[in-house]
Amino acid sequence: MNLSINLNKEQLKAVRHKDGPMLILAGAGSGKTMVITHRIFHLIKKEDIPPNNILAVTFTNKSADEMKERIEKLLGKSGLNVWISTFHSLCAKILRKDINNLGYSNDFIIYDAGDHLSLVKSCASELNICDDLYTYLFIARKISNLKNNLITPDKFKEEAQDFNFLKKTAEVYSLYQKRLKENNALDFDDLIVKTIQLFEEHIDILQNYQKRFRYIMVDEYQDTNHAQYKLINLLTKAHCNLCVVGDDDQSIYQWRGANLDNIFNFEKDYPDTIVIKLEENYRSTQNILDAAGAVVSKNSKRKEKRLWTKREAGEKIVYARTLDEKHEVEFVYQTIEILRTQENHKYKDIAVFYRTNAQSRVIEDTFITKNIPHRIIGGLRFYERKEIKDILAYIRVLINLNDSMSLKRIINVPHRGIGNSTIEKIEQFEPSKEISLFERIRNIIKTDILSENIRRKLKMFTVMIEKLREGIETKTVSQIIRDVLGLTGYLEKLNEEKTTESEERAENVQELITAAEGFDVETETGEKVIHTFLDRIALISDADTMNDEAGAVTIMTLHTSKGLEFPSVFIVGMENNIFPHAKSMDDVSEMEEERRLCYVGMTRAKDRLFLSNAEKRHIYGMKQQNPPSMFLYDIPTDLLERRFSKGLRPMYTTLPSQYRRKGRLHYSHFMYGSSFYNRGSIKGGDKGESKFIRGGKVVHPQFGLGIIMAKDGKGDELKLTIDFKEVGKKKLVVKYVPLKVL
Repeated sequence: MNLSINLNKEQLKAVRHKDGPMLILAGAGSGKTMVITHRIFHLIKKEDIPPNNILAVTFTNKSADEMKERIEKLLGKSGLNVWISTFHSLCAKILRKDINNLGYSNDFIIYDAGDHLSLVKSCASELNICDDLYTYLFIARKISNLKNNLITPDKFKEEAQDFNFLKKTAEVYSLYQKRLKENNALDFDDLIVKTIQLFEEHIDILQNYQKRFRYIMVDEYQDTNHAQYKLINLLTKAHCNLCVVGDDDQSIYQWRGANLDNIFNFEKDYPDTIVIKLEENYRSTQNILDAAGAVVSKNSKRKEKRLWTKREAGEKIVYARTLDEKHEVEFVYQTIEILRTQENHKYKDIAVFYRTNAQSRVIEDTFITKNIPHRIIGGLRFYERKEIKDILAYIRVLINLNDSMSLKRIINVPHRGIGNSTIEKIEQFEPSKEISLFERIRNIIKTDILSENIRRKLKMFTVMIEKLREGIETKTVSQIIRDVLGLTGYLEKLNEEKTTESEERAENVQELITAAEGFDVETETGEKVIHTFLDRIALISDADTMNDEAGAVTIMTLHTSKGLEFPSVFIVGMENNIFPHAKSMDDVSEMEEERRLCYVGMTRAKDRLFLSNAEKRHIYGMKQQNPPSMFLYDIPTDLLERRFSKGLRPMYTTLPSQYRRKGRLHYSHFMYGSSFYNRGSIKGGDKGESKFIRGGKVVHPQFGLGIIMAKDGKGDELKLTIDFKEVGKKKLVVKYVPLKVL
């Protein structure tokens, strides 16, 4: 193979490099997978390196499979001897052979995320730990984070001495590891942790793998955590033949443990490193690259690079500002039709990205109404999400007591102490009668077959259902949903969990109310709108909405879009508090990650890029009026084509002076200048120093529950350092933050 024909100058340089460390900074669409696979080919064919001496590590099975296919095409069957694997698959193979050295049997089992959480709950219960401030899910995530940072239970116990809540987590962590060992089990994080332990405690085993893996390549290096960094460091210590490929501008997983410093410090860790920048892009037009580059260039923590392409400049990036979210999706729909009819696009050529899952509902509803074939990637359809299906199951039971399937779904949701064994006994009661499950419940309550406590719980459940059924024929859809949420305590339970996951689920439930309000107006016609509402939802999963011949528009979150590409891309919800997300507005590090996320989304587009926002938005069951995303102001005006709904003023071409403070963006104005926080008891209110006590608990409308760690300044300059259980430490100016003191 003549490599110089297939590769550009920098790619060729990377492929021909043999010994010593190499850092390949591969910009979006720069052909990094081709470089990795061609380098493996070069090492085997030109440098006579045996295939089984080469290891390539990536993050997903999909990426690993793609590499294997390309290698096999280049090398034939001999390419199958190259180790191409994910981090966790690699470690599982190693441990299957040698974990007996750590006191485990080689037939150990691997616990998934559900098993992990269940065991954490069991351990916490065994220790009589039931703290509303730090939930089981928080403890489970904390344990995972500790393992990713190679912090053992004993070491964490020492660090946790000054904080009661951390002491409890340390106790659970210690017992959790003991129970795993007793069950001869490893969780997902243990696969890497135990491999490192094996290497450090048994040098001979490490040396065997160092001799075997003489050339190691790691893809997506910017996404590695500390444990993964340590693993690779151990394997390469003897020869330093390590090639890492990554792009600091595409690091968007800090929230799940990725350590961006791994790529920034690579040249310090390996002093003889050769750095190669892949800046030629083979995907996007120059206008798209320049716009995306302008956004990410505002980050202070990045390695300088500028993507360029041999393609033409292309069309300008379209920026649309609309009246509300419905007009925004109407803009998307109309533009899709223009792309299809005038620019020869197929549905499969188009993708719509959003920041949070709750934004998908209005997109799905519109696409269904307009008969636009679509598919959701990286997540369930809005109406298939558990919390939505739970509420819809309640509604189905209310209008049809014979719906036993829906009844079984919600009889113990939220948890009310009616377990599976009780349901089985109810189903077996009066087997000769053809009656519904609800009727069986009514009848069995009158007997002594079940305990008095269970009968009491079942009675409370039936009374609640009958109460919710009262006047249902005259209520609006949104009112029925609010009644269900109120009487069952479903939303209250979600809010009590105070986790990122429960917060998103609560937002989705609020979004269901927004969807229902669209049907409320129809009640004036006298139709039974609740049936219309349920019927419309039932059609969402109908196979007829998909057109296999024409393909389907892809809908997904920005995080899910990484690694994909489409001829045309829409990014909706370009508003402060939506994107960038509200949680990032007071944290420089998180804001920079949001900016990288924007860069990732924009560079998925090959030919056309459309950015949009709304002046007013109805989301999470409430109305918002957010300013345009600050990222829009970073894009040079000559790259934008602006479109505005009638009556809207154009976006400022430069950032207004009142949004700046000493030359820097004043994020607090963006965040708190809107009506975003006018929620119940969480208001600005009194900001007096006296109520903020070190060690006291406060609630932030976005960050949730936290503990005050320190105070600084007075009056309008009062700042609090707060440790939030979900997002860690934040330093906030009280004047701009609506905190509720507990």
